[in-house]
Formats: sequence, structure tokens, C-alpha cells
Amino acid sequence: MASVEIAGLGKRFGAATVLHPTDLHIEDGEFVVIVGPSGCGKSTLLRLVSGLEQPSQGRLSIGGRDVTDAAPADRGVAMVFQSYALYPHLTVAENIAFPLKVARVPRAERDRRVAAVADALDLTELLARRPRALSGGQRQRVSIGRAIVRDPKVLLLDEPLSNLDTGLRVRMRHEFARLHQRLGATMIYVTHDQLEAMTLANRIVVMNAGRVEQVGAPLDLYARPASLAVAAAIGSPAMNLLPVTIAAADEQGATVSVPGDGSIRVPARVRADAIGRTATLGIRPEHLRVDENGPFGGRVELFERLGPLSFAHLGERGGADTLVAQLPGDRQVTLGDALFFTAAASDLHLFAADGTAYPLTLPPSSPPM
Repeated sequence: MASVEIAGLGKRFGAATVLHPTDLHIEDGEFVVIVGPSGCGKSTLLRLVSGLEQPSQGRLSIGGRDVTDAAPADRGVAMVFQSYALYPHLTVAENIAFPLKVARVPRAERDRRVAAVADALDLTELLARRPRALSGGQRQRVSIGRAIVRDPKVLLLDEPLSNLDTGLRVRMRHEFARLHQRLGATMIYVTHDQLEAMTLANRIVVMNAGRVEQVGAPLDLYARPASLAVAAAIGSPAMNLLPVTIAAADEQGATVSVPGDGSIRVPARVRADAIGRTATLGIRPEHLRVDENGPFGGRVELFERLGPLSFAHLGERGGADTLVAQLPGDRQVTLGDALFFTAAASDLHLFAADGTAYPLTLPPSSPPM
């Protein structure tokens, strides 16, 4: 186990900057998940840590040692890829032991380590099988075993669940959580799936367009997104983002005009010179409350029943944007019904035209149960 220090690390390919200078400290034993859309630079950052790519600038330290120019094999890291990359002609035991064999670890020590890893990953009964006889989840566990058998200081995981179906992804999320609890290893995990990020991470790093947008605990990012990119990345369904105009502002907050004829008060610190400017109002679907006189709503275009809860997708009053609202599972709704909503002031978010969040003057509400 080891801490990771990323100082001004950046990457350019010719004239194109794919990762702007990035600073990030990861504690010894921490599980950090990097999340963001395709092309945001998250996998590039992981490859820089692994040594598969060389940085254009900046420094990288692992366990207090500068490894910026070190070869991948000399960094004390192991990597698990989206593709399992198992050797089809080798058994599970031989696949796990392969990096130890290459490193000329004595046979007795190899057998001991393989047995320990197989026990930790519930692979003991599968050691004699070949990859073709394994399920997708079992193959992924073998690839993880091959990585951790070397006892790396840092375990890097690049979208390891992307090839699995929904049910198996849920089970493997649980496996990763248990694995981290057992090993206490430093893990850096890249994904585009915010559910994986929210359920696994000690801290989440949200990236967008080659930059780090925000770093924090999952619930901190949920409650206080620092930008539109974070608001869109964290939460499922995603936060509703509505175009508004700032109509008034004082020390307590701002009044914004919402699409249609409504207005609403937002507890955000907005300068007087922002009056008249466009902004974006953010409201999570789970924070909307039915109110026939509310400023948000429209006619139901799609209604999703998920058992204990439902989601109504509405054509917004006065505009073409869609509003998503969470409702109880037993709520009776017909397509075309008009529904309107309000929200508590503490559940509102306001973003400037450049995408940054205005500071809020009220503490956030607790996430709904």
C-alpha cells in the first residue's frame, strides 16, 4: 500500500492537450474513483500513473518515491483492464501465477500466493479450469487475482465492469467493495458509471474536458456540485437543469424567472451585476414535491414504474425541455396528465453561464431515504 501524489501532471499529443495540469493526492489505502464522460481524460490519467504513457509535464510519486520516469514494472502498480486478457490455454491457477513466474518467484512461494488470492476472491474451486469454462464475472475475478498476486502498492482499474451485464455488474461492485475491505489496498478506479463511483469510492474525482472539476466524498458531490459537469455526472436520474434568468439578487439570495410565467427564490450568493443574465437552475428529481401551484411541471410524456418508486418525464411548462420527477411507486398517472411541482429552497442549485455553481447560503438537505 502507498499514497499517490500527482503534481501538475499533464499530457499533450502534438498540439492537442488531452489532460491539463492536474494535482491530486490519494491517501494510503484510499479507494478513489475517477468518473466522467468519454474523452474527459480519466483513462489517460490512469495510464500516466501506470507508466503506460509518459507525461508531457508534472511529477508523480508513489509511496513517497518519484516514479515519473520509472518503467511500469518498477512503480509497484498493477492494472486491471476492461478486457480480461486471460491466456486461454492456461488454467486459472496458471493465469494468476503468470506474473510471479515471469518474476522468477520460487514455485513454493507462487503456490502459496495463488492459494491466498484464490481464497480472497472465492476462486479456489475454479483453479483447475480454463477461461472458456468461466462466466464473465469469474474471468474478471481471475484478472483481478493476477493483478493483486504481485502485492502491488497501488491497484489501478480501468472500467473493469463495462463488459458485464447489469446484474453481474451489481454483484461485482459488491466484490470490489469487499476486496478493498479485505486488502486495504490503495485503489484508483476509472468508470463512466456514476453508480459505481457513488457506491465504491471513499472520494470521487469528476473530470470533464481534460480537467478535474471537483474532488470529494460521494455525498458531498451529490449535495454541493461545483459545476454543471459535476451536477450532470453525479445522481441517477441526473439533476434537472433548467434555463432561467436572474431577476433580482440580495444578500439572502436571488430570484430567478423559470420557463413559463413562474419565478422562484434560490438561496445563492449572486452579485448585483448578474441581474438580467441567463443561468441554469438545478433540481434533483427526488427533491421535487407535487404542488398544483408549483413553478415546475408539464404534461407526462413518459412514466417509468420501478416498483417502490416511479419517474415521470414531463414536457416543461412554457418550453421543450424535459423535467424528470420522482414519485411513489403506487402513484397513479396517465400519459398526458398535467403535473406541477415545487422544491425546498435548500434543494435548489444555481449555475452561472460559464457552468460554475453560485455559492449557496443554506446547508443542503439530507439525501432522501
